[in-house]
Amino acid sequence: MLSQLDMSREHEDEEILAVIDEEICREARERMIPLNWRKELRMQVFHSLRKLDVLQELLDEDDITEIMVNGAAHIFYEKAGEVAAWKKCFSSREKLEDIIQQMVGSHNRMVNEAEPIADTRLEDGSRVNVVLPPVALDGPVVSIRKFPKHPILMRQLIENGSISQECAKFLEQLVKAGYNIFISGGTGSGKTTFLNALSEFIPKTERVITIEDSAELQLQGIDNLVRLETRTAGAEGILAITIRDLIRTALRMRPDRIIVGEIRGAECLDMLQAMNTGHDGSLSTGHANSCQDMISRMETMVLMGMELPLLAIRAQIAAGMDILVHLGRLRDKSRRILSIMELDGLVQGEIRLNPLYEFVEIGEENGRIVGSWEKKGDLIHQGKLYYAGIGMEGGFAEL
Repeated sequence: MLSQLDMSREHEDEEILAVIDEEICREARERMIPLNWRKELRMQVFHSLRKLDVLQELLDEDDITEIMVNGAAHIFYEKAGEVAAWKKCFSSREKLEDIIQQMVGSHNRMVNEAEPIADTRLEDGSRVNVVLPPVALDGPVVSIRKFPKHPILMRQLIENGSISQECAKFLEQLVKAGYNIFISGGTGSGKTTFLNALSEFIPKTERVITIEDSAELQLQGIDNLVRLETRTAGAEGILAITIRDLIRTALRMRPDRIIVGEIRGAECLDMLQAMNTGHDGSLSTGHANSCQDMISRMETMVLMGMELPLLAIRAQIAAGMDILVHLGRLRDKSRRILSIMELDGLVQGEIRLNPLYEFVEIGEENGRIVGSWEKKGDLIHQGKLYYAGIGMEGGFAEL
C-alpha cells in the first residue's frame, strides 16, 4: 500500500480506500480470499494507515467506555462495567509507538524517553494517558477514557437511576441561583458526566469559561463560552501553561462563571480565591472518597501552593464553596449520587457540613442495587436563592 501512494501529498479517505480495494482484488486473483475476510482486511489496512490501527474498532463501538493498552500484545476494554481482553493486537511495538505519537502530536503534546508521561485527547474528546519506557517496564501503556458522542443530560441520569427527580430539581435551582458546587468521587464515578449534566442549567445569557488539562467538557447551549486548555513545556523554549495560569487569566476575561474540569493540586487555592471574589456559580470536580475527605484533600492541595495557617485555609473553603456533591460507583457497576451536603461555615475551627440528601440502599433486584434518596435536612444558606428570585413563594417551601 505504501509503495502505491504518493507520500508527498495529502490523500482523501476515498482515494485511500480505492487503492486498498485494488490491492485486495489483485491478491484475490492469486489466492482465494472469502468476501467477509476482504471486508475486514479492507478496514484493517485503512485503520492502520489513516486511523488508530487496531484501536479504531474499539473506539467506534459506543458501548465501550475504557480502552487499556499494556504493550503491543495486550489490549483490554471495559464494556457495561466488565473488563475483557481484546482478541487483536498491534503488529509490533514500533507500530504502537507510531500510533502514540499520532495521538499526542495531534494536540501539540510531546512524549518521549525524556518526558515519558503525557495526557492528551482524541478528536472525539476521549481522554488519553500515555506512559512510555523506561517508566513503563513492559512496553508503552495507553489508557483511553471514552465519552459519549452526545452529552448525557440530567433527564437521562434520572432515567438511569443515578439521581432522583427531587435531587435533580434541587440542584437545578442551586445552579441557576449561582451556588458554587464541587463534585467529588472516585475514578470512573462519573464526575465529568455529571458536571456536563449540571451545566445545562446555567442561564444561556452568562459568560462561561472552562479550564481543563485536556478538554473533555461538552457544555451545551451556552453561546458566550470560552474553552481553555493547559499546555506542557516543549522544545525550543515553549513554556508550560498550567491550570493556575489559566485561572488567573480567566479572572481578567470578565467571566460570570468559571468551570475547572478537575482540581489536583495548588490550583485549588486559585479556584477558591475566584469563588471568593464574586464569581458565583463556579463548578469543579476532584477525587475523594466522601464529602468530608474532599474537604481534607482541598486543605492539602492549598498547602501545595502556599504555606497558610490551617484555619485560614478552612475559612477560604467555607466561604467559597457552597455545596458538595459526592458520586460513587457501586458494586453492581452503577454510578449514583451518594450524598449532597451544604458547607455551613466554621464551628470551633472545623468546617461543618449540613447533609441535605443521601442515597440509602434498600436491597438488590436482578443484580442491581435498589435504593432511594432520603432528605436529611434543609438548605440553611438561602440568600443566593432569595436574590435570584427562586423559590420565593411559600418561603422556599418546595426546597
